[in-house]
Amino acid sequence: MSVTVKELDAGDAARWDAFVQACDEATFFHRAGWKTVIENSFGQRGHLLYAERDGQIEGILPIFDVKSRLFGHRLVSTAFCVGGAPAVTSDEALAALDRAAEDLMARTGAEYIEYRDPSRPHADWPKKEGLYANFERPTEADEDANLKQIPRKQRAVVRKALKADLVDEIDTDIDRFYGLYSPSMRNLGTPVFGKAYIRNLLDVFGDDCDILTVSQNGRPLSSVLNFYFKDTVLPYYTGADPEARKSGAADLQYFRLMRRAVERGYTNFDFGRSKVDTGPYAFKKNWGFEPRPTVLEFKMKGGAALPDINPNNPKYRFFIDTWKKLPLPVANMIGPWLGKQVG
Repeated sequence: MSVTVKELDAGDAARWDAFVQACDEATFFHRAGWKTVIENSFGQRGHLLYAERDGQIEGILPIFDVKSRLFGHRLVSTAFCVGGAPAVTSDEALAALDRAAEDLMARTGAEYIEYRDPSRPHADWPKKEGLYANFERPTEADEDANLKQIPRKQRAVVRKALKADLVDEIDTDIDRFYGLYSPSMRNLGTPVFGKAYIRNLLDVFGDDCDILTVSQNGRPLSSVLNFYFKDTVLPYYTGADPEARKSGAADLQYFRLMRRAVERGYTNFDFGRSKVDTGPYAFKKNWGFEPRPTVLEFKMKGGAALPDINPNNPKYRFFIDTWKKLPLPVANMIGPWLGKQVG
């Protein structure tokens, strides 16, 4: 029997997520809950497409119809995330999902399709490579062995932080996290996502999403929002006070996250994606993680030129430099609207 593609009904998310748990190619960014999070946070419509044969799902594609006054109209899997390209168990399912995505592009009038970090790249789709890399490795169960995974100079920083009067805790106060996250984003020249988005992540993903905050004398210094999936913990959004570097709070944050995750049975640490040759990229290498290059691939309508929506594009340099100088209340007011445009 041939493979057919359908769009997931609202009440059938459990079936979708069961496939996500079982499929080797699926990630946290394939979970059905992203449709609720993204539609409620950014107002961009999601389509959960699945390929089925004989009543069994063989592949999924969470793709979002992102309409932006600034960056045009595109279909992105999964928008606002670093992954979400087709996850499949057969080549037939991939081909069927590709056709469904192209049909959706024709129906919606989108200018192109973007797959982020695909497991099975297409030989004939244009690609962008060398912009980003991901960092991931197993975590040693023994604490001392875990410390020895960290190169000597960085390990010394962590050991010093472990001896300092720093306290780490799972934080239920979104305001504490956001108070560190939003100025950190402004300082990077990046529009911040709204506080409602953070709340939606915690509400939708429940125990598979939390916040770890490191404080000193009751003052929050560093905080990170994390995702948990299969055997992996992924620190995804973070913010830090300028004092965090001096005290080692940011370094302690990641080590304590590793240890807490191991205690919960998560034995793999995904340090996430960073732009090549940036500060975060170097920081993760200093922790002994090896970069894995990631790919963005595109299906363009009518042979149009590839888009170049990334911070390395020189035409965005003035905007980034200006954003860094904005008063924080202004950046926090405008940022969420701009964030909805990025996808």
